[in-house]
Amino acid sequence: MAENQDGQEKTEEPTSKRQEESRRDGEVARSKEFTTAALLIASGFALLTFGGWMSAKALELFAFNFDLTRFDVTSQDAMFTHFSGSVWRALWVALPLLIVLFLVGALSQIVIGGWNITAKALMPKFSKMNPISGIKRIFSKNSLVEFIKSVAKVALVSSVSFVIIWGLRGDFAVLGAMPLESAIAKGSYLIIWAFLAVSASLIVVVLIDIPWQIHQHNEKLKMTLQEVKDEFKNTEGKPEVKARIRRMQMEMSQRRMMSDVPSADVVITNPTHYAVALKYDESGNAAPTVLAKGGDHVAAKIREVADHYEIPVLQLPPLTRAIYYSTEIGEEIPQTLYMAVAQVLAYVFQMKQHKAGKAKKPNKIIKVDVPPELDPEQG
Repeated sequence: MAENQDGQEKTEEPTSKRQEESRRDGEVARSKEFTTAALLIASGFALLTFGGWMSAKALELFAFNFDLTRFDVTSQDAMFTHFSGSVWRALWVALPLLIVLFLVGALSQIVIGGWNITAKALMPKFSKMNPISGIKRIFSKNSLVEFIKSVAKVALVSSVSFVIIWGLRGDFAVLGAMPLESAIAKGSYLIIWAFLAVSASLIVVVLIDIPWQIHQHNEKLKMTLQEVKDEFKNTEGKPEVKARIRRMQMEMSQRRMMSDVPSADVVITNPTHYAVALKYDESGNAAPTVLAKGGDHVAAKIREVADHYEIPVLQLPPLTRAIYYSTEIGEEIPQTLYMAVAQVLAYVFQMKQHKAGKAKKPNKIIKVDVPPELDPEQG
């Protein structure tokens, strides 16, 4: 089990933040065996594809270098010009192979670990210069695995090479009886295919190395429980701070809610546990809306504000509970409660008319019909 410098076991999977930091530092899962095998196989196919063209250009290069005049040999400027031309011709000969190797090398890095460019990977790490850390790396589990992998790779390549050479011994034996150009072409063809076969054997090593490198990278990124807690605190904030923020937000929300209570038409109560303030705009077509609601001390505060502003307060427990549990602040009441609320508002408006001397006193509300499914105590 991996441990950190404090000796704590790294048992937790790496968080997304830890993985992002690792990528920024240039630490991603890579398989050198995959890159090596890909480059060797690609170079073999490149030689099979462009070998004829490269051979022709190479012969032209040899002819160019052997075709020297007396002036070329004795003149310093002429020799420099000839040398420059020879270098450019040599690069032209190797250009197809170089392009293939560059593309395959870049793609092989993307396949395992993805595309990742960071300047931090180029910075020197003085921790690697620590001799004690170096000794630990030499005798680590990873070094042991690398040693076993190297031995297995040498044994595999040697065995495959022996089998291929033994199988082609007859083809190589007849090269001596062939014309020079044909023997060279045939020999090159056999060598390239043998090279490809040996390179392809490394696929076995790659199939073992890739899962191992991914596993090692994941183990390296694993975190202790304390590291996860510390990261959570730094990212999300300390629990006590978050609780204080939530409390402040709740207080601000309650203050805004209380500021809307004076504009309510009526406040209905449970009578002590819940209170709901309702508002109906007679000039519009919308249904009555909930301006404020709350339980216990919030309900008491709503009743206190309503009494201060002389807003009617009615004790209607079933209707209060139904609206409290089914409707949020600022929302219209459910359609199934239209009739019940309309009965309440009609009573309130008639009471206002009565106090103004414009109507007789309405009958007191005895009961309103509330669907049982909206009242928790009835449903």
